[in-house]
Amino acid sequence: MKFTKMHGLGNDYVYVNGFDESVDDPASLAPIIADRHRGVGGDGLILILPPAEGVEADVRMRMFNADGSEAEMCGNGVRCVAKYAHDHALTANKPMRVQTGNGVLSIDFCTDEADKLTEATVDMGEPILEAAKVPVKIPDVPGEAHVINHPFAGAGELQDDRMTCVSMGNPHVVFFCDEVDTVPLRVIGPKIEKHAYFPNRINVHIVKVHSKDEVTMRTWERGSGITQACGTGACAVAVAGALTKRTDRKVLAHLPGGDLTLEWRAADNHVYMTGPATEVFSGEWA
Repeated sequence: MKFTKMHGLGNDYVYVNGFDESVDDPASLAPIIADRHRGVGGDGLILILPPAEGVEADVRMRMFNADGSEAEMCGNGVRCVAKYAHDHALTANKPMRVQTGNGVLSIDFCTDEADKLTEATVDMGEPILEAAKVPVKIPDVPGEAHVINHPFAGAGELQDDRMTCVSMGNPHVVFFCDEVDTVPLRVIGPKIEKHAYFPNRINVHIVKVHSKDEVTMRTWERGSGITQACGTGACAVAVAGALTKRTDRKVLAHLPGGDLTLEWRAADNHVYMTGPATEVFSGEWA
């Protein structure tokens, strides 16, 4: 099986071209091929596939975490899918339409002199805020309510235990703090991810606000642990910052792997994410 290693800001996955290759059991393959000591290494496995019948899209993305669980979306991953599809001539369309677990996303992009995709802007759609749809289940909080600055009990290591919950097609919880580096994310990340509040588990983000248009964040990614970047998470952080009036609707987010530009546009209520995509190497999996 041929594969390609790619990353968006260090959020790295093993990509397989499903137009040419067949993967019978991706959930079982993901933990093996993503193993950083005995496999290719990565935060998981992403399949680039023909769109499902009847779906108007150029390609389809399926994303599996390093533990084998399938996730609805990956913001950094979908930029890399667009890069692979463009650079390897799976489609010539611009903007490109990628089918995901969160619907069909429109992706505009820039190319270099060799016509290789270097940066992409993804229309991530509207954020989902209703508790039942995120999903988050808190006693005495109705399903239609928005969970904004709500107290969280169960992780005493947090500097501020107020949480804001957002879905970008996958679930996120955001905590703001004074210093991201002093939060023991490796300790609290798995506890929050699997907390009873979150029936589908959740991605956890710790955020420091520098100004109305600049933040720094760290992520514990559901099913993968600490990652260098999380694109959907950065979108959720932008929404949470605006909802809590800590930031404006357009922010620059500093992640361990690099920077993303996020804009929650008032005109259409959609979140737009702009960042790079990088192909590292290709190989064959025995």
